[in-house]
Amino acid sequence: MSAKAVPVTRLIRDEDYEADKRPLSLALLTRLFAFTRPHARKRNWLLFTVVLRALQLPALAWAIGATINGPIAHRDTRGVLGAGLGFLGLAVFTLVTFHFRQRLALELGEAVVHDLRNTLFRHFLRMPMSYFNRTKLGRIISRFTSDIEAVRAGVQDVLFVSLVQGGQLIVATALMAWYDWVMFLVVLGLAPLVWLINRFFRRRLSVAYRVVQESWSRITATIAESVSGIRVTQGFVRQEVNAGFFTELVTDHSKYNLGVARTSGIFLPLLELNTQFFMAALVVLGGYRVLSPTTHVPVGTIVQFFFLANLFFDPIRVIGNQYNQALAAMAGAERVFKVLDTVPDWEDAPDAGALPVVRGRVEFRHVVFGYVKGRSALHDISFVAEPGQTVALVGHTGSGKSSIVNLISKFYLPDSGTVLIDGTDVRRIRSDSLHRQMGMVSQQNFLFTGTIMDNIRVGRPSATDEEVVAAVRQLGFLDLIGALPAGLATKAGERGAGLSLGQRQLICFARAFIADPRILILDEATSSVDAMTEARIQESLLKLLKGRTSFVVAHRLSTIRQADLILVLDHGRIVERGTHEQLVAADGVYAGLHRQFVDTASHIIR
Repeated sequence: MSAKAVPVTRLIRDEDYEADKRPLSLALLTRLFAFTRPHARKRNWLLFTVVLRALQLPALAWAIGATINGPIAHRDTRGVLGAGLGFLGLAVFTLVTFHFRQRLALELGEAVVHDLRNTLFRHFLRMPMSYFNRTKLGRIISRFTSDIEAVRAGVQDVLFVSLVQGGQLIVATALMAWYDWVMFLVVLGLAPLVWLINRFFRRRLSVAYRVVQESWSRITATIAESVSGIRVTQGFVRQEVNAGFFTELVTDHSKYNLGVARTSGIFLPLLELNTQFFMAALVVLGGYRVLSPTTHVPVGTIVQFFFLANLFFDPIRVIGNQYNQALAAMAGAERVFKVLDTVPDWEDAPDAGALPVVRGRVEFRHVVFGYVKGRSALHDISFVAEPGQTVALVGHTGSGKSSIVNLISKFYLPDSGTVLIDGTDVRRIRSDSLHRQMGMVSQQNFLFTGTIMDNIRVGRPSATDEEVVAAVRQLGFLDLIGALPAGLATKAGERGAGLSLGQRQLICFARAFIADPRILILDEATSSVDAMTEARIQESLLKLLKGRTSFVVAHRLSTIRQADLILVLDHGRIVERGTHEQLVAADGVYAGLHRQFVDTASHIIR
């Protein structure tokens, strides 16, 4: 691939690389097998069918030889008919066993994957915000998809197919050695050659498949990037350039796929040729031993030996294939269990209790906090918000406003100092009991896939349709929602697709309002609302804020003029505090921000 393709390709850095295969690990196998314990009955029946299946095909080979050496050699018509019916019955029983072995393996694999996904999802829900800030979304999704699917293949295919094939190989080996040890030595002599050919080409194919997977990852990443950035691509007329880059990626991917095809094209015929040489050797040796007057080997034994030899060599090839899948399953299991073994940065203390009905007094006492160890985002923050007060947080980007609301919400814990809710340290409060009495509207205005009604009801799932309508009407924008194609039944789409930024923000206001929280956080909540809509909802905001302890983070000073307390932050420190009038009169940092806002607003009007 040419260097010019680099700008639109997500190159894999060393720290982003994840191995697609891992060596077999007894610890991982034991841990994975533990997920079959709740399904012990199904697992044990499956193991029974595995043992049965391993015995059945060699038994069919034995039956063919016994029939040739017995009834056929003695020209016993009734015996041949009886043997044929017996063989047919055994063959049908073999198929029935195969059906249940396949079915039970698929069911067990699905059961293990079901439990593993649930366990993994519940573990993710326990993780604090810091984990999601440092972990890429793609990796989280891949744990649930490709990694667990690799584990599924390991459980339902690799383990039980390998047991069946290994059992057939052992039984076939024992029978061949028992019937004719001389011909068995020929088979034994060719076995290492088959194994070496299989190993050599499997290694080459493993590398080739890995290159193909990495190439495909680059293609899918480029597609995702191109779809996400289609507005920029079309806006800057980059369609032809990006199409050229993508063509290079697809060309490379095709070249790698052809490399796999060429390697397979050599491997499979070579393996087949080796098998034919083996069969020719057995024909010559077997024919000699049948015709020789000194050996007296029955024809049925030679036929029997041919079938058993196939049951000896086929498992070598199949187990080789399963071994590659096993390594992929080990890699998937290792990554899944690594997540399950990740200890949250913090959890609720064992003695943390439920928070009673909140009055809404929030206090920070000399709080120091940083997202990264050694780099503080907040320095010695102290303030008190009395019940029912509105506290506005003002400052430039990165000044620490969102850090304060994250600590109030107990999404993070302070490094030192104390955050108190109604006089109780948040460390001694159960997070769920606190969050049930809080409401938040953020700048991201996240909506779930579903109707507008469903998204508003997230704030209070028990709310009736009438209560949702009443909440929207009380906030004063029922007419805006009613103007949508299906009103409150309008589908929001993925992440609110199909709605304007302002409409999404209004829905989030209604979601917070219907929750009736005692503590309310508005984090840049009007940043996506146009000036006309903002003016319209100011009165609604007063209703939303009334009687609640509220924290308002905003760049627009018009949204915080009525605040009871304004905290002006700069580089993680409170540099000014007071009401709007007091801070304007002080002619400090806030006054400067206010002048900038007024100048900008007057310029826009002109």
